Amino acid sequence: MLVAPHISAAARTPPGAQLHHRPSTQASRSRTGAPAFVREPRDELFLLAVGNFVSQQTFYESGQERDDRYARLVGELAVEDPAWTAGLLRWLRSEGNMRTASLVGAAAYVRARLVAGSSEGPSNRSVIDSVLRRADEPGELLAHWTSVYGRNVPQPVKRGIADAVRRLYSSRSLVKYDTPSRSFRFGDVLNLVHASPDPEKPWQGALFRYALDRRHHPERAVPPASDRLLSEHRTLLELPVKERRSLVTGPGGAGRLAAAGMTWETVAGWLQGPMDAVVWEAVIPSMAPMALLRNLRNFDEAGVSDHVAARIAARISDAVEVARSRQFPFRYLAAHRHAPSSRWTAPLERALGHSLANVPALPGRTLILVDRSDSMFWDSISERSGLTRADAAAVFGAALAMRAEQADLVEFGWSSAAVPFRRDEPVLEVLKRFHSLGGTYTTNAVRTHYRGHDRVLIVTDEQDAHPGPGGPAEPVPADIPVYTWNLAGYHAAHGPTGPHRHTFGGLTDAAFRMVGLVEAGRHATWPWIDNPA
Repeated sequence: MLVAPHISAAARTPPGAQLHHRPSTQASRSRTGAPAFVREPRDELFLLAVGNFVSQQTFYESGQERDDRYARLVGELAVEDPAWTAGLLRWLRSEGNMRTASLVGAAAYVRARLVAGSSEGPSNRSVIDSVLRRADEPGELLAHWTSVYGRNVPQPVKRGIADAVRRLYSSRSLVKYDTPSRSFRFGDVLNLVHASPDPEKPWQGALFRYALDRRHHPERAVPPASDRLLSEHRTLLELPVKERRSLVTGPGGAGRLAAAGMTWETVAGWLQGPMDAVVWEAVIPSMAPMALLRNLRNFDEAGVSDHVAARIAARISDAVEVARSRQFPFRYLAAHRHAPSSRWTAPLERALGHSLANVPALPGRTLILVDRSDSMFWDSISERSGLTRADAAAVFGAALAMRAEQADLVEFGWSSAAVPFRRDEPVLEVLKRFHSLGGTYTTNAVRTHYRGHDRVLIVTDEQDAHPGPGGPAEPVPADIPVYTWNLAGYHAAHGPTGPHRHTFGGLTDAAFRMVGLVEAGRHATWPWIDNPA
């Protein structure tokens, strides 16, 4: 049972409190045994939430340890500061684009408040609804709740999910997400939460009935006659296997697939044959940019023509599409690493550049230090990515340096060295100049390379082996801002917080935007709270 422990009065601050400006005390040690600093609970939760992919093991913590710490912190603050916590969870799923962390957090929020009997602040129902943005997520949240807290689902959870179902369930989402591999099918969700159709969507009642039949009576499930997409989808699914390939590769095949909402994953199983170049070229017109990005290697292996590849390249590198996707920049670096064909190099470099549009063009002189210690290489950004935190740190550090008015880019570990770059060269070329440098001597690196810069930026996991009494900021004058991007969200910080000392979690656009706010002399507030004028 999750019990929300008491937070001392000294740790309480109003929802609009400054980000990472509260003093901390040296009452802990880092995982490497060096003196460290305890964060205020909001700081700790924010860093953990944006730097953590749920159930992922890191170099110094198991996935379960991090998950437990995350749920405990959410539970504490859901009772002590529900408005702040609800804002965090909503922001994680929207601007932060962190699906799992927001769903797990919303469940912990509701559970802790029910145990504590708390009803102040945003309602449990509204918090559940706020984190559900995609049609498969109501089922995912139910799967998580029942596996962690048991089969008894409280009414606020059911009602919040029902609200989301009315927003999210459509013919296209049914075709895409209501598959036998899901723990909770659409029909299961509808049965459990008793969601009624949206009165403003007259077609939704028939859709709900069809979803229920698909789950519980598939032998009699018939799509609504008025729903062309579902009818076309059913027709294609029932087509004899021997006729499927000719339909896909024949005249109008691409249009038929699109009209039926057939995703490339569905086609790959339905076809019961090879996904060769001709099949891919019929599917590609209806694929979303991120699906195209994930399949570049498959396109190469199938031998997709250069003409079609050119259209793919134009879509994945389009600035509007990149902005709409809200993907983290290392997605494009991962695609570059895994796509062997040189025809993707230039478009992926352009896409990477577009994805970094929110990185500030910092004025004056900037010192940028990128952690290349062993722990940065051991941990990947996510379980599904082959990229390490070292990769992510390097691409962000290089981009910051190349956009700054004047910057010194430094890699550090046991030792440290400047990384040369030219402003007009591709970011990916600069990445080739980084190395693996063993342990973590952050303070030594700052002391070696700080030469009266206007600011210091450090991208690290904060596991400084010998930080000294003031942490890495010790060699930097107190009135010079030092910004740390913590990629791992560990419990202990590598230096004290306070004026001109700022720590951000993960590598999100929102964190980078805060630099501009601080530099403009404004208070750095939490990204889901409007900044004061």
